[in-house]
Amino acid sequence: MFNDGNGNGKGLAGLYDLSQSASRPVDEALREVVANEVIDQINREFPVETLRSPSDADRQRIQERINALVGVSFRRNNTYSGYQTDSALAAELGRRLMGLGFLDLLLPPARTDLSEICIYSSGLVQVMKKNSVRWETLPELKPDPGEINRVLDRILGPQNKSLNEANPTVNAKLPATPHNPGGGRVKALHPVIAPPGRNPSINIRLFEQKPVLPGWILDRQMMSAEMMDLLRRAIEQGYRILITGGTRTGKTTLLSALCNFLPSAWRIVKIEDPEEIWIDRSTVQTIEARPAALGTEIQPYTLANGVDDALRMSPDYLILGEVRDGHAGLSLFRAMMTGHSGACTFHADNPREAVRRLTTVLGADAGVSPSDALQLIAEAIDLLVQIGIRDEVRRVTVIANVAKELVNGDIRFEPIYRLDDPSPESQPHWTKVGNLRPRILAETSL
Repeated sequence: MFNDGNGNGKGLAGLYDLSQSASRPVDEALREVVANEVIDQINREFPVETLRSPSDADRQRIQERINALVGVSFRRNNTYSGYQTDSALAAELGRRLMGLGFLDLLLPPARTDLSEICIYSSGLVQVMKKNSVRWETLPELKPDPGEINRVLDRILGPQNKSLNEANPTVNAKLPATPHNPGGGRVKALHPVIAPPGRNPSINIRLFEQKPVLPGWILDRQMMSAEMMDLLRRAIEQGYRILITGGTRTGKTTLLSALCNFLPSAWRIVKIEDPEEIWIDRSTVQTIEARPAALGTEIQPYTLANGVDDALRMSPDYLILGEVRDGHAGLSLFRAMMTGHSGACTFHADNPREAVRRLTTVLGADAGVSPSDALQLIAEAIDLLVQIGIRDEVRRVTVIANVAKELVNGDIRFEPIYRLDDPSPESQPHWTKVGNLRPRILAETSL
């Protein structure tokens, strides 16, 4: 039963002539009038806290009330719109009032096949499906600037963040929900720095909805079972591992999968910005970086701060989601070269580029000389895993030991597995060309 707003209960048949329920064109201005009337009434009837975090029962109750009010409002404005039109508007208002508006059409449970969503400042919406490396345009989804701003405010508000001309770029989290337990990360740019300036530019990276298991990697032929077994042994023995790859190659996903091999009794401390890696056990402590709060005296908490604090927490294994600057790299590599076990990721398209870029950021950010940076990396990392994209599919291209002694002043890699160049129709094949080096534990002097 629905209430017409005057206390009169009516069924669907009382609200609509179902024999004439075909959708009819409705003037856009009138549609907006009806929407605003319903939104105002719902905001008066239900507490803000309930609308922001409705239970399943609340959601059903509020949606039923929206359904009723939409029909009442159209009749009040002397318009018969049709059942389909009313239902579509009511569903849209439900998303706007209790969820994330148009984003609810792209998030679980509506869709579970997406890894990324982007909204251009022009209003164009594109998505990337899981296991894909290409964007797809959604021409049927055309949120207006007001809707985009409302959705962004709903995401940023609970995190005490805002996007404005004084703070034109913001990093935020997509909150975890029962339907989307992995959550996601959000990057938003204000129109003032994202021409044509119609609305904010937003990118959302969705995290996995459950811990990534090694089988998920093998099913997608990212590597062979023998390679996975080698990495399992390395993780169990506390090897220090660097995973490198380009944008969207799956570095964090692979690191998440390998974390399943960490011994169950180990105390794991992971440092991230933002938290992405999901390890399904109770002995994990996350430390999350945060930027300085604009207009306040609150200082930033950096990845380097997180590593330094983690060292005072007696970890068995350190995980740095991504080395993004020289300060974080210096803190982590210092810890690892003195014996701490750990793993991290770094953005680079091949091992040589990884060395060059790490040397550069260690020098530019932390003042480490090139020769000292090379020695630091060699002593801190035991094993390098390189990921690339071949024929638009993610593959591990190299697993290599990192030699501890520099050769002619440079780091030497000793490949263990190498991806063969495939023919267009062949399955991926990796050649074993070496063996895993025994890990040499650092000696500590008192």
